[in-house]
Amino acid sequence: MQDLLFLAHRIPYPPNKGDKIRSYHFLKHLTSKYKVHLGTFIDDPNDWKYTGKLDALCAETCYLGLNPLQSKIKSLQGLLTGDPLSLPYYKNQAMQDWVDKTIKTHSIKKVLIFSSVMARFINKTHNVEMIVDFVDVDSDKWTQYAASKKGIGKWIYQRESRYLFNYEKTIAEQARGSFFVSEQEAALFKKLAPEVSEKVTHINNGVDTDYFSPGQTFATPYLADEDAVVFTGAMDYWANVDAVKWFAEEVFPAITKKYPTVKFYIVGSRPTKEVEALAGNAVVVTGAVDDVRPYLAHAKLAVAPLRIARGIQNKVLEAMAMGKYVIATSAAMEGIPYNETLAVSVSDTADTMIGQVDEQLKKTAVPGSPNNNRDFVMATFSWEQNLNRLLALLQT
Repeated sequence: MQDLLFLAHRIPYPPNKGDKIRSYHFLKHLTSKYKVHLGTFIDDPNDWKYTGKLDALCAETCYLGLNPLQSKIKSLQGLLTGDPLSLPYYKNQAMQDWVDKTIKTHSIKKVLIFSSVMARFINKTHNVEMIVDFVDVDSDKWTQYAASKKGIGKWIYQRESRYLFNYEKTIAEQARGSFFVSEQEAALFKKLAPEVSEKVTHINNGVDTDYFSPGQTFATPYLADEDAVVFTGAMDYWANVDAVKWFAEEVFPAITKKYPTVKFYIVGSRPTKEVEALAGNAVVVTGAVDDVRPYLAHAKLAVAPLRIARGIQNKVLEAMAMGKYVIATSAAMEGIPYNETLAVSVSDTADTMIGQVDEQLKKTAVPGSPNNNRDFVMATFSWEQNLNRLLALLQT
């Protein structure tokens, strides 16, 4: 088998959050066709225990610890060098040395980059074909962040948006091909950088519909007298923090007045202090759980009230695969071609979302009631078809 270098900004295991779900499925599939040499960072000390899982898949691995606080301080170098702050965040000579040695030792000709920042370790002297999974247009995400800031914070985020876009465009020019997580993300980048549009495409995320299946039986994690509305996601991610705060403060109080047995469950690892502060009589913050499926299976409905979002939200697809009714913002549904046949309601205002939750709580008598959501996910977001697109792109 041909050798392939795979560089990922975060260890592709466990597949329990958006980017790691995508990178793990890519890696697992590629190891059936290539001898994969994986270079990646570990930014969560708990993830070191999973290295054996990836060692068993790959021909070679390189794991380097990344301290988020130290890396944030290191990223300030970008203000002096004229780089986006995201670039020095991942500056690491040990990773560079490993990449140089691996390419030379194994005469590697193909490199898959997962997240554009990892392209910093590839240069012209390597003489390789580089394929880049940008996933999202990250520079545009910084523009969204800047809208909620003032003063120096706003300036820094606006600067990051400009500088990171210039870097993204340069990487797309150097790569043989680039792709994004959805057709909408790819279209946005093509619009922003028309000079590279012919080399840009998209590969959707997939959902393991055998794993996320309403046909399985789970013990309920809820109390007998509770009706649960659930949000799932990594709770140290700013967009998720903003989403649950807005829902808990602007939407949910009106719901609890009418439905005193309803609880809002925020299910996800590493909740910030802002998220933990939301916990109370009607809001439950679980922290990390071994399995999110029982929380989805026994919930009345799932919510995805993200106001800052890019790409495709796995939390939405997983809830749909479990046959749940989903209430979401338009930002959360970007990249998911929903229509009126699906059990989905979309709103960007608190008043409208209150009405949508109210309507579903009145209607939803049995968790997991049948709808078209699961069939839609199976037809549109299967891993098989999307992984075949990845192989085709690498082999072109």
